[in-house]
Amino acid sequence: MNAIVLDEVLRRIHKLPSLPTVVMALLASMDQEEVNIDALAQKIAQDQALTAKTLRLANSSFYGMAHQVATIQEAIAILGFRTVRSLASTAALIGTFAGSTHTRFDATPFWRHAIATAVCARELAAHLNLNPEHAYCAGLLHDIGRLVLATLFQPNYEATLAHRAQHDCNLLTAEQTVLGVDHAAVGHALTRHWKFPEELQQAVAAHHAPLVQGTHRLSMVILAADAIAHALDLSMDQDDLVPPVPIGLWQQLGLDDNALLEVFNNTEKQFAGASLVLNT
Repeated sequence: MNAIVLDEVLRRIHKLPSLPTVVMALLASMDQEEVNIDALAQKIAQDQALTAKTLRLANSSFYGMAHQVATIQEAIAILGFRTVRSLASTAALIGTFAGSTHTRFDATPFWRHAIATAVCARELAAHLNLNPEHAYCAGLLHDIGRLVLATLFQPNYEATLAHRAQHDCNLLTAEQTVLGVDHAAVGHALTRHWKFPEELQQAVAAHHAPLVQGTHRLSMVILAADAIAHALDLSMDQDDLVPPVPIGLWQQLGLDDNALLEVFNNTEKQFAGASLVLNT
């Protein structure tokens, strides 16, 4: 029997490791209008593994540094706080879940898609006068429920992946058919457990939901970013399918063809740098 109930998910979530303080600080700062950059840089610097990874990224050929960047503060001065925070928060979140799954679940396409959605959400938010970094955070976390299911319900999730392959259906349909719950509901439960802002929780919960009156604009941005990231095939998952887009989404976002084309182009360009975190 592969079906599971959300109550069991809620009980098992407590078995997951808590997010390190530096991860919580980095993600929380994306929702703040004023950030103490020096204090946050010091938090990153206190984590030696995260500092080393962030500096390797900053010194990669992609950014073309004229000389070796030796400290987090120097990286911020040269690359900008937003770039360093995005690199560090993505690296820290990936590190938190590294090695936590032992199934056929392939973490690399998962994180490639998460990063692509985050980058795309940030681009969309900039066009819609929303907080771009808040959107990046929501995009990065939107599929986190998949990691919970793959980590805590390994045999069940293997059956889900097998069902998807056998029936050539999208992942959400396979989860609902085999498990009785889906990664959006599980991700919502996890972000609530982590006490993230309500709007971010809703964006994770609703990233496959139909549009209803009162849908948060951030939720619409993540819906759109998820679909665009799938359409661009940046995950390199051979079983990837573009999810259905709710009727009226593009009209409610109010972006014309030129704006959407710019979002597509910028997402592909920025993904090249953002995804370097997976190679360190």
